[in-house]
Amino acid sequence: MTKNYLFTSESVTEGHPDKMADQISDAILDYIIARDPKARVACEVMLSNGYCIIGGEIKTETYAPLAEIARDVIREIGYTDASFGFDYRSAGVLNGVGEQSPDIAQGVDHEGGELGAGDQGMMFGYACDETPEFMPLAIMLSHKLASQLSSVRKNGTLAYLRPDGKTQVTVEYDGNKIKRVHTIVVSAQHSNDVPMDVLKEDIIEDVIKPIIPKELLDDKTIIHINPTGRFVIGGPAGDTGLTGRKIIVDTYGGSSPHGGGAFSGKDPTKVDRSGAYMARYIAKNLVASGACTKASIQISYAIGLSEPISIMVNTHNTSTIKEELIEECVKNIFPLSPSGIIKELDLLRPIYKKTSVYGHFGRECEEFNWEKLDKVSKIKSYLKIL
Repeated sequence: MTKNYLFTSESVTEGHPDKMADQISDAILDYIIARDPKARVACEVMLSNGYCIIGGEIKTETYAPLAEIARDVIREIGYTDASFGFDYRSAGVLNGVGEQSPDIAQGVDHEGGELGAGDQGMMFGYACDETPEFMPLAIMLSHKLASQLSSVRKNGTLAYLRPDGKTQVTVEYDGNKIKRVHTIVVSAQHSNDVPMDVLKEDIIEDVIKPIIPKELLDDKTIIHINPTGRFVIGGPAGDTGLTGRKIIVDTYGGSSPHGGGAFSGKDPTKVDRSGAYMARYIAKNLVASGACTKASIQISYAIGLSEPISIMVNTHNTSTIKEELIEECVKNIFPLSPSGIIKELDLLRPIYKKTSVYGHFGRECEEFNWEKLDKVSKIKSYLKIL
């Protein structure tokens, strides 16, 4: 018997306080890595009512104007007026950055150029055939709704919207098959003078309908728009924002396990980030090759060691090929040391601010090499897939 079930994922807009923190952390990383690719960056940001604190550990040969970078990001997001609850001009920016511990540095920087992992931990990658992006449907629709919220705000279609917002999509499954969109939730920050009936109608017409495929909607689809009835106070004025607090939004919307390590603000010697990118790269190419229709990859590391401690492939019973053979294929085709990952995916580039909102995966951005399908032919050849 097949089982009907519901699965839900969420996303947030670029003006959500946690995502603001992620974007500032990655903007600082980009600024530094563009000028000093050998820099070590672990940048954390906290935003609250009227202030931004930048912390973490940074070791670099370049100077980075941290306050200026933070204000530029806040302005680009759209917090340009004190009436929005936060203003890039007047917000206080505090710099509490220190230098990377020499105890960590000695484990990462080995003689001969081979890098050790910047920390211990496990990373997961995931891919499935539910969408053209090889991502779960619920998280892809949630991201697209959140991005659309920002688009209609910035292009003036719904000029009364403010930067903060959240989206959520519940998909109904019949066994492993997508049946319909069961529930949509959109919470959008808005000006004080817009009537709720106008906002709800506008969100349906200009945000939901352009994004959700018609064939997935029916007269039973439940839509909640600003369910509290009012969302004027938002952004850092409504909730404190912290780097790395949206790790499920950043990845697979809960469809896959998560190792617990955040991405934003970390240079690629930190395997929390680079290892997760490689795991996604592996999973996506495996599914695209036809080896399986769903793949979870786990890689684990110990601080200071160059090779992973373990590699696990789980095809969720969607493959006729033995998983031991697929694991062997992965080890032979994909480099898994920190140096190998950085080189393979060309990670010493200022590409990270773009990753920090609307998901690190499932986006066909030219810079995101972990989304490329350039290992499909090698996998097919190794596994003898016709």
